[in-house]
Amino acid sequence: MNEPLYKKISDSAGDYHNRGFNCAESIFLAFREVAAPDLSEDMVRIATPFGGGLGRSGCLCGALSGGVIILGAARGRTTPETPRKESYELSSEFHNRFKSKFGATCCRVLVKNEFGSKEQGERCYEIITGSAELLMKFLVEKGIA
Repeated sequence: MNEPLYKKISDSAGDYHNRGFNCAESIFLAFREVAAPDLSEDMVRIATPFGGGLGRSGCLCGALSGGVIILGAARGRTTPETPRKESYELSSEFHNRFKSKFGATCCRVLVKNEFGSKEQGERCYEIITGSAELLMKFLVEKGIA
């Protein structure tokens, strides 16, 4: 196990969140260099609408969405002829691990506090840092990072 690496990436995601990035952006920025270094840092724009469970709708957790964005950047396809099986399998497996770890994938279930409250920020921080560690372990296990 590479505990210092897992802690470093978890801390990095948490730092992005503390600087004001949302959950999906924080995961994207922490992992971009690790899993998809060819992506420009300003591509974080792709992750912005996923925050708050898809634009604060409270649906799919942004930390989970950010992780899936990274998986797509690392193993997605660029032509319709390229099989999507690997990308689908990776995202499905990561989804299942996330759900197993946190008990749900829905933002409003995971974070019951009002958006903008101190409690919401603290809970999101826990989920972001936990998701970052989970994703890093997953990427290492799958030979992506």
